[in-house]
Amino acid sequence: MAKHRIYTTSFASVYPLYVAKAEKKGRTKAEVDEVVRWLTGYNQKRLEARSRNERTSNLSSPKPLV
Repeated sequence: MAKHRIYTTSFASVYPLYVAKAEKKGRTKAEVDEVVRWLTGYNQKRLEARSRNERTSNLSSPKPLV
């Protein structure tokens, strides 16, 4: 059985869509980043690296130890 699309979609490919949708609704990129950092446990530096890296970025990867 094939994996569902959500499991194979990279974070880097959906992140700009989240930002665009938030901005369309009057929110900012900083607010999107704040929510994503809260959900994933990433710091801003790691979030930016993940949002640029198509190959290894997805939200299903384990949370970093803080």
